[in-house]
Amino acid sequence: MRFNLLGPLGAVADGRPVELGGFNQRAITGFLLLHANEVVPTSKLIHALWGYDNPATSRKMVHNAVSGLRRIIERHARPDGSVRLTTIAPGYRLSVADGHLDLWHFRRQVDLGRAALAAGHRESGVAMLRSALSLWRGPALADLVESGIAWPELKAVTGLRMSVFEDYAQELLRRGQSHDILGTLEEMAAAEPTGERLCGLLMVALYRSGRQHDALAAYQRTRTALLDNFGLDPGHELRSLELAILNQDPALTPESRPYWQHTARRPAGVGRCEHCVGYARRTRTMQHSRRHP
Repeated sequence: MRFNLLGPLGAVADGRPVELGGFNQRAITGFLLLHANEVVPTSKLIHALWGYDNPATSRKMVHNAVSGLRRIIERHARPDGSVRLTTIAPGYRLSVADGHLDLWHFRRQVDLGRAALAAGHRESGVAMLRSALSLWRGPALADLVESGIAWPELKAVTGLRMSVFEDYAQELLRRGQSHDILGTLEEMAAAEPTGERLCGLLMVALYRSGRQHDALAAYQRTRTALLDNFGLDPGHELRSLELAILNQDPALTPESRPYWQHTARRPAGVGRCEHCVGYARRTRTMQHSRRHP
């Protein structure tokens, strides 16, 4: 039996899809898979499904959903114990052997790809990252997300996917393959408007495709998103990249060393500071006035 969570939640046994039941059972399955081989307390499962406003019968509903999942596993899993659901105080553990979860395959390919790149084996490294990214069939647990699920664990998996895609895109840019990655970069940047490294990679790809104006527009969109969401301006590296594009710096050509190195994305959980937003806006207005009297 194999589980898939890099897209809509699914399970397969002997090449056939396995029905995982209603929303509660599917949500509990997804949460246990994100914590595969760990003991997950019942209280944590309750909070994952209902937050702090849980119904009085929430513990009983979790118990029923887990019992239903256990029957499915007993019916479809192989007797070798590669997939097993056990009750261990203070909750449950869904044991999944290596190779029986698509997230495991993704992480393994990523580790191998990054190791190959670090060793200078660029062709095989890029191929492994491409293979890892091809395992995704949409957002992780897309069907549960559509129903309103927004777990931190999901954001972590999504962040890993974005990091791998950025590594992959940078390698293609290093090889002068801007056109091969440009469309996907535009899609990813639209979905992650505050991603600075992603924006930088998109700017380089656009510039090398003869679209200097669009590269500068991409910078402005990210700058506005950072300001509106966090009251922050882009980091030094992204600002330097904008200046290099304005000056048509030769370092941006495909033959040169990749200009963009790395800047971490702003964490999704950072709150917006109204005072900082107002200050940043006033500062930007003053700077604009000085440049254009």
